[in-house]
Parts: sequence; C-alpha cells; structure tokens
Amino acid sequence: MKKLLVFALCGFGAFAQKPLVSHIYTADPSAHLFQGKIFIYPSHDIDAGVKEDDMGSHFAMNDYHVLSQTNPAAPVTDHGVALKLSDVPWAGKMLWAPDAAEANGQYYLYFPAKDKEGVFRIGVASSAKPEGPFKAEANYMQGTYSIDPCVFKDLDGSHYLYFGGIWGGQLQRWKMGHYMANDDSQPENDQPALMAKVAKLDKNMKVLAEKPRDVQILDASGKILLSSDHDRRFFEAAFVHQYQGKYYFSYSTGDTHNIAYATGSSPYGPFTYQGVILNPVKGWTNHHSIVEQNGKWYIYFHDVQLSGKTHLRNIKVSELKYRADGSIETITAY
Repeated sequence: MKKLLVFALCGFGAFAQKPLVSHIYTADPSAHLFQGKIFIYPSHDIDAGVKEDDMGSHFAMNDYHVLSQTNPAAPVTDHGVALKLSDVPWAGKMLWAPDAAEANGQYYLYFPAKDKEGVFRIGVASSAKPEGPFKAEANYMQGTYSIDPCVFKDLDGSHYLYFGGIWGGQLQRWKMGHYMANDDSQPENDQPALMAKVAKLDKNMKVLAEKPRDVQILDASGKILLSSDHDRRFFEAAFVHQYQGKYYFSYSTGDTHNIAYATGSSPYGPFTYQGVILNPVKGWTNHHSIVEQNGKWYIYFHDVQLSGKTHLRNIKVSELKYRADGSIETITAY
C-alpha cells in the first residue's frame, strides 16, 4: 500500500535539516536511480524491547520498506512492506542494512540476517518492480557472511558485491577464513586492519562468481591501514560509486563515526584513503549511500533527530560536492 508523505524538504539547499520521513524510523539508506526516480532501500528501525549492547542486539528489525522520490527535494512515497523476516526461509532474526540492484529486467534486494544458528549471512530477493514486493531465495548466498551488502554496477555491466562489518557484524569472527563463534578479537594494533570483502556476482545476480577477496585501503605511501588507525580504517557500511573514471569506496569508521572514502582504479581496489565525506552525526552509527541525478550528486544518511535514541533513526539527504581534482568536500551536519 503506497503512502505519499509530505514531510519533504523546503528550499532544498546544501544541507537538508529535516528527516525525509517521520511516520516510521528508518536508517542505513541505500539510494539508487531506477526508472528515472530515486528509490531508497533503508533499514526499518523498531523498538523491540531488546537491551542495548555493543554487539547491536537492540537493532532487532524484522522487515523492509521501500521509499521513492522523483528527486531529493520531492515528497517521499512509502511503498509499504517489501520483505518480511517471516518470508525468508533461512533467516532467524535481525534484518539489517540492505542494498538493491537492477539487472536482467529484474530488481534484486540484498540483505543481511542472522541464520538459525545466529551467524550473519547475506540473502537475496527479487522482484519485477523496484519497490517490490520481493521474494527471497530459499537459502543465503553461499560464500557470504557478515553484514552491510553493497552492489556496484560497473560500466561494462558487471556487478560486484561488497560486504562486512566489525563487532555486531561478526567480520572479526572470520579473520582466519572460517567462523569462530567465540573469538571477537581484532588484529594487533601494528597489523593490517580487518577489511571489507568483494566478489563479482554471477550474471543471474543470485550467487557469487568467485571467492570473496579483501578490499585493501592504503595510506598515501601505499601501506595498508593498520588496526590501530580507527580514524581511517574500515569498520562497516561499504558503498561504491564511480566519478570521472575513478572508483570511490566509502565506508563508516565505526567507533570514530566518520564516513570516509578512498579511491582506486578497479572495483577490487586497492583504494587509497582520501578523507572524510561526512563528519559524525547524532547517534552512535553513521551509514550512507551516494547517488547522482541530472548531473548533481547526493548523499543519503541517517541520524537520530526524531527520537534521540541510537536504535530509532531517521534518514536525511544532502547535496554532495566535488572539487576540481575529484576530492569530496566534507559535510558537517549541524
């Protein structure tokens, strides 16, 4: 059931102060230009009554809504529930941050959830329409784990799946190449930081075409960022876009709350760290996506303006500006 919301932006400018919707709590917005409109695939935050902890147990979401706008300053349409936890055969709980892609005349929703054993995996669901509803595959995507899927479509039509998130996202439990349920340790401070994963997708968009590999982030001297470098190293929320022939890998630094970015010449990386796109926002998490429409670029993100509570967030949008050299101007939200 579509719901047209008039909680739109008034005089959209360099930074939008108002949440895009207020009838539900939304977070982790993945924005894409489909059929000439901007479709937003967010998490749907709820208050599930779960005690807050560092592993994110209180983020106990159980469905997804798809939102759309004709442009970032326009009213938002809520297309209703696109996928429910109960409709995912392999999933046990926690529908966290999703992403979406289009191929073969179909639309694909990629999402993390904990399986029946409590291990985060990445699932995929498909639909003939960008707003869904989506039908989930019977099993998760083999070879995937952790959280925060991102799908990037390259100019040649190839699609790449990125994923990974530390702490509650369990990426640290896979550091030896297999799942270690009781090992949440991270590499020593002088060792390379944990890295996001990337793999090309098969043409059917439902399976990996190869084994996932590390997404390396380098400093200006070409050295891999270390585990101690909390201001720059990857934590979660990978997103990839292309601008003027370069690949931009952006992500959250997690416990230091930046949205940072690095650039490279291949969707596999390595990527060289460049700076911060979005400074910390209100609320513990910071998660974003980047989209272009009519020659202008926008960043969708969230904060907790409506609730003041970490697990009850609201999405927003800001114009994103590039300098002449391709670097991105840093946004400060308040």
